[in-house]
Amino acid sequence: MKHTEEKPLYTQEHLLYLKKRRNHQIVVWSLRLALLAFILAAWELVTTVFGWIDPFFMSSPSRIAKTIASLYEDGTLFYHIGVTLLETVVGFVIAVAVGCIVALALWWSETLRKVLEPYIVVLNALPKIALGPVIIIWFGTGSEAIIFMTVLVGVIVATLHMLSAFIATDKNKILLLRSMGASKWQILYKLVIPSSLASFIAMLKVAVGMSWIGSIMGEYIVSKAGLGYLIVYGGQVFKLDLVMSATLILCLLAAGMYFLVVLLEKILVKNAEN
Repeated sequence: MKHTEEKPLYTQEHLLYLKKRRNHQIVVWSLRLALLAFILAAWELVTTVFGWIDPFFMSSPSRIAKTIASLYEDGTLFYHIGVTLLETVVGFVIAVAVGCIVALALWWSETLRKVLEPYIVVLNALPKIALGPVIIIWFGTGSEAIIFMTVLVGVIVATLHMLSAFIATDKNKILLLRSMGASKWQILYKLVIPSSLASFIAMLKVAVGMSWIGSIMGEYIVSKAGLGYLIVYGGQVFKLDLVMSATLILCLLAAGMYFLVVLLEKILVKNAEN
């Protein structure tokens, strides 16, 4: 039997490119962490060490760490995190799902789109917090009201993003599929949805931020627990350490959700390439 030599999976040039890309990522992450460390160190120095700024007005990293440790010892830290995280994730999922469905319906029917598009634009411009009293009357003072506020903030953005992506599908490709006898459903499934993948990921990244805005906005209006509740309570009793601690935790949670979306993007792109 003749043995055939297997070709290498990657060329030398491609391996060199991958190495440079990996090194670039390492440099970027190192600079990110160094910048964060510099900001925290400067914050601690100007407030606690040198006393240039009174920690009462902007707290300090050490005071924030003590506050978070105190919340953990009280057993309330993960309770408040869990409440806000649940409200945000549920609102995020509902807003994205409803937004995509509405966008598909508007793409499917041009008449429906022309009728509803002005109303969607007006709803997007409406300050959602103005509907706070109405939401309380409709849903009460529980988590349902906060989830509804989260959905209200995110669903219009999701709808407009995806509708723009569906409408921007290459018209020549649509005409080609129609000339080959493809139905509207086949055009949607085979062309419109796959070509909107990048816009879908971009919409998710925007929706993450909008979901956190909506949930905290809802907790500002009506809440008995959650990170937004801690921020409101801390402001009322002038505990800036509590306010900054809850804000820092919010930043970490929002960053975590964002990186999950980035991970999903890598998975979808990899599957699309295969």
